Amino acid sequence: MKQAASKTTSPVPDGPWWRALLEARWRDRLQQVTELSLEFHDAAAAAPGAGAVRPGPALQRLMRRAASARRALADTDEALARLATGRFGRCENCAAPIAARTLRAEPEARYCVRCGQPALTHRDLSVVAS
Repeated sequence: MKQAASKTTSPVPDGPWWRALLEARWRDRLQQVTELSLEFHDAAAAAPGAGAVRPGPALQRLMRRAASARRALADTDEALARLATGRFGRCENCAAPIAARTLRAEPEARYCVRCGQPALTHRDLSVVAS
């Protein structure tokens, strides 16, 4: 006879598959952060008026892209931590399972459809404003 799954266990049946996927995404995102950081530093050094108080529009765009890439890397890192602790695939707000289709589309998803994305935090707002 099959035993019912506990509410505290992860709803994700194939942890090794998710770990491999998330680790690959983490490596790709780390590469992206590195490339954007190098591109920004090269562009900043070559820009006229290097060391200016306010960077020009092109450098600002690079800064925003780098900040977004760092946030994506952090999201993947957090998903790996949830996987390691058995919380991957569960909503951070209500602990309900996150739909498989949602996880397939965005493995870093932290919230179920019912809870949705909560209001932006101060940290999130600072990235959006950059």
